[in-house]
Amino acid sequence: MKTLQTPFGEVQYDPDKVIRFPEGWIGFERLREFVVIPDEKGSASLYCFQSVEQPHLMFLLIDPTRFFPDYRVTPDAVVLEKLGITGRDTCFILTTITFHQDESVTLNLLAPVVYTPKTKRAAQIVLEGSGYQSRTALPGKKSAPESTTKAQSPV
Repeated sequence: MKTLQTPFGEVQYDPDKVIRFPEGWIGFERLREFVVIPDEKGSASLYCFQSVEQPHLMFLLIDPTRFFPDYRVTPDAVVLEKLGITGRDTCFILTTITFHQDESVTLNLLAPVVYTPKTKRAAQIVLEGSGYQSRTALPGKKSAPESTTKAQSPV
């Protein structure tokens, strides 16, 4: 086990469970290793990707289909190869969620994260020409969603 000193306290993690972004995160290309800190409520709906290289930085991710059931992303062959995804390997599509000062909540549907547990790799991709936005408001929501069901955790 290793330890990270984060703004929220000390976090212990197993180096074998680190998720690697081969090309980094968009805008943070040097950050390639992240630890997933589970949702304390155990709802498996909100994921905190904590940077190993810069422990003061983290991203919150969520399954966008909870709010946009028709949202579909099909990673291209280049992304699948980078992540080591073949055949019927499981992959998850997650989006960053942002809680704004005005209490609004948005998802970045334009640049989702593709993650596969098999190889513990992830990539953020940009869906150019898709019509999706980087700040998509939740339908009918002004604050953080409450989870009422348990979902299987992708990480």
